[in-house]
Amino acid sequence: MRIVGLTGGIASGKSTVSNLFKASGIPVVDADVVARNVLKKGSGGWNRVVAAFGEEILLPSGEVDRPKLGQMVFSDQSKRQLLNKLMAPYISNGIVWEILKQWAKGAKVIVVDIPLLFEVKMDKWTKPIVVVWVSEETQLKRLMERDGLSEEDARNRVMAQMSLDLKRSRADVVIDNNGGLDDLNQQFDKVLSEVRRPLTWSEFWRSRQGVFSVLGLVTSGLFVCKQLNNGS
Repeated sequence: MRIVGLTGGIASGKSTVSNLFKASGIPVVDADVVARNVLKKGSGGWNRVVAAFGEEILLPSGEVDRPKLGQMVFSDQSKRQLLNKLMAPYISNGIVWEILKQWAKGAKVIVVDIPLLFEVKMDKWTKPIVVVWVSEETQLKRLMERDGLSEEDARNRVMAQMSLDLKRSRADVVIDNNGGLDDLNQQFDKVLSEVRRPLTWSEFWRSRQGVFSVLGLVTSGLFVCKQLNNGS
């Protein structure tokens, strides 16, 4: 099984690329969706975050007010690090569980869409690593237009993440998203061909088909040995 790591930065266009993978029939494990699930009211992640940040981060329904929490941590590095530390085990376990579910369905290629791919060291488990890159100027402009932020607020959010230039230097495949949608689609077609190339032997043996092949060989070998022993 091939586990592709997809990452980028805020307002880089990573979600657009993620949706292109989905539209192409490749299953995507979305870390943001996992994060939302592990913050649901009454969950282990919810209990830890509320204990650390107080009930003022809650909506009247008892669910976490994610925009309010985001504003709080983006403006304070120590709070951001605390939130990441609290949530990391739950998100990692959730991602692994989603990967296992896709493995059980027989998926040969899975894309893991995770903004903090390098920060949480999950890049060790993904190959190739696809980084959606834009210049900082483009990133700030798109973020301000998308979320209606001031330049200062937008810059604080960009600076709170690992720089896209650093991520690009650690990528196997880079998608330059400074252009328009047509340019992005052309680049994506090339990435899709790379992702869909035949599995290596090590990737095959990690797939469900590979595991079943090994089990079949072992079972056949045991049967032959048993027959030989009975014959003697």
